[in-house]
Formats: sequence, C-alpha cells, structure tokens
Amino acid sequence: MNIFLKGVLLSSVAGMATSLGAIPFLFFKKGVNEKFIDALLGMAAGIMLAASAFSLVAPSIEMGGLFRFLIGFFLGAILVDIMDKYSPHEHFLKGHEGLELVKLKKIWLFVIAITIHNLPEGMAVGVSAFSDQAFSIAFAIGAQNIPEGAAVTAALINAGYSIKTSFFIAFLTGVVEIVGGIFGAGIVSISQALLPYMMAFAAGAMIFVISDEVIPETHLRGNERLSTYFLIIGFFIMSALDVILG
Repeated sequence: MNIFLKGVLLSSVAGMATSLGAIPFLFFKKGVNEKFIDALLGMAAGIMLAASAFSLVAPSIEMGGLFRFLIGFFLGAILVDIMDKYSPHEHFLKGHEGLELVKLKKIWLFVIAITIHNLPEGMAVGVSAFSDQAFSIAFAIGAQNIPEGAAVTAALINAGYSIKTSFFIAFLTGVVEIVGGIFGAGIVSISQALLPYMMAFAAGAMIFVISDEVIPETHLRGNERLSTYFLIIGFFIMSALDVILG
C-alpha cells in the first residue's frame, strides 16, 4: 500500500474510535456524573502521554538525534500554543479563550477547541505511517479516543445539548483527526528526512495539549485525585500495550 494512503487510513480508523465512545450515550436520557467525565479524560490523558513518550519521543531521538528532536518538539508545542491563544474557542469549564473577533454559536466554539486538541493526534498517526510505530500509534490514539469521545459526548449532554447533537460533535472530532493524518502523512511524503522532526512535532503538540488543556480541565471540579489515578491507569494500559504490540 502507498505509505501516504496508509497514514490516511490509519488516522481514519483511529479517529472514528471517538464514535465508539459516544455510542452508549445515544441511549442516555439524562446527564452524566461529572466524576465519570473527569475519570475518562484522565484515562485519555494517560494513554496520550504514554503514546507520546514511547512511540513518538523515543523513536524520534533514535532516528534523528537529540537536536532534531528538540527542534520538532518545541515547534509542535509552540504551534498549538499559538492556535490556543489566537483561535476563538470555548471550554466546558474554563470558558472562552483566544480572540473574540468572530461571533459564533457556543457549540462551534466547542468544536474549535476540540479541533485544537485532536489535530496533533491525527497528525501523529499520519506521520507514524512512515515508521515501525505505525500500528502501535494508531492503536494508542484509537484507544484513547474511546474514553475521549465518551467524555466529550457526556459533557455536551450535561451542557444541555441534545443527544444527537452531542454524538455528531463527537463524530466530528474523529473527522478532525483524519485531516491531521492527511497533513502529517503529506508532509513526510515530501521527504522522509523530515520524519524525526515530525514525530517530535506531534509529540510536542500532544504533550502541550495534555498539560495545558486536558489535565487542568479535569481538576476544576474537585476530582483531581480521581482523574490523576485514571491518568496513571491510562499510562499503564498504554505501556502494557506497547510491550504487547512490540
């Protein structure tokens, strides 16, 4: 298979896993306990953290050395920081962030926030198609997308949106990852010499999102201890899968 198409396919499969997490909520009639949401987000953060460390950071350093890793890693974090600072978006608890130049419905501001989160994940899958970590990264991102999709859907339902709208937004988060996969695979297909830079770039972007967005969001309702334990559980699950998948 063409490697670019492989990256797009893997990012599509991983991205659509968000819908798997959202499916059970099609049968919910009421809101969801906030502790449950924070636990899911904590687990997703742990899986992302382990996937970044084992399947992106380590291979990037092995392939390109510490200097190339350093460049890509910081550029990834800086880009997400700029997107977060200047893109108008809305968080469930933290409220509005970024510029207020555009008047959009709150639901689309939520979508922009989720897009900032999920683009790096899709990019990581697309980039990894050119490496030996292709399937482990796709599996890791898909695995964390299940609790993330569930958490996003549950949070939207709790915010008063209909079950169908909440499911559709969760589905869109998966589509965002496909876009990220196309971008990542497209960049590396230009020159495979960019692979260590791009793997580090994806890792930096994902770790920035974990630290700046996901973890703080889980600590705003007094559930920080619970979400931290689930982060540890998620990290362990991904560590074990990394060993099993080789």
